[in-house]
Amino acid sequence: MASCKTLGYVHSLESFGSVDGPGVRFVVFLQGCALRCKYCHNPETWAEGGEAWTAEALFQRVYRYRNYWGKKGGITVSGGEPLRQMEFLTAFFELARSKGVHTALDTAGQPFRPDDPDYLASFDRLMKSTSLVILDLKEIDPEKHRRLTGRDNANILAMARKLSDMGKPMWIRHVLVPGLTDSEDDLRQMAAFIGTLKTVERVEILPYHTLGLSKWKKLGIAYPLDGVPAPTADEVTRAERILGIC
Repeated sequence: MASCKTLGYVHSLESFGSVDGPGVRFVVFLQGCALRCKYCHNPETWAEGGEAWTAEALFQRVYRYRNYWGKKGGITVSGGEPLRQMEFLTAFFELARSKGVHTALDTAGQPFRPDDPDYLASFDRLMKSTSLVILDLKEIDPEKHRRLTGRDNANILAMARKLSDMGKPMWIRHVLVPGLTDSEDDLRQMAAFIGTLKTVERVEILPYHTLGLSKWKKLGIAYPLDGVPAPTADEVTRAERILGIC
């Protein structure tokens, strides 16, 4: 059971986020992720570790900034992959929601276990204190998803369907990498899948960038997309049209 004394492991804190959910957000980045995305800009979050916090202590720290959030803002928990620390995340969000704070979960969905009743019960409890799920759909084709991240995506798509069935608001994000995640056929399949979801409020294209390249070098990890350019404005617009954004 989630407890406000449950320990979570935090990579970093951002007190004034403007792109991680509606309004001004306090963003908590948790440590740990099983995906190995070729374009990851936070590879230092892959490993376990981080700074230990209780949910109560972290919320007390974060809640000091509430005057900046206004009516539209709140708290976003990202990563890494926050669902790897679901007990801590639940306790943290329950504290936030008890104060009427808007809570957003920024996730790739990889830990989701659709065939595990105990896991689903815990997930349902988390969702009761989650205002919004920001879901990163990295690829729709399962084999391409495995090549891109090292993992399958069947459980991720299952999570999206569950969120839709639950009536949980969602934002969908897709990182556009030239030659890797920009196939017209795949984008059309993704658009068709998103079209089956009933609670998607926003779909966003995130243009690939190399701002995290120095982190790969610092960690001594070979960067697999060396030389891949950022998408052009026209390429972004094309993808947005296919996904029905514009």
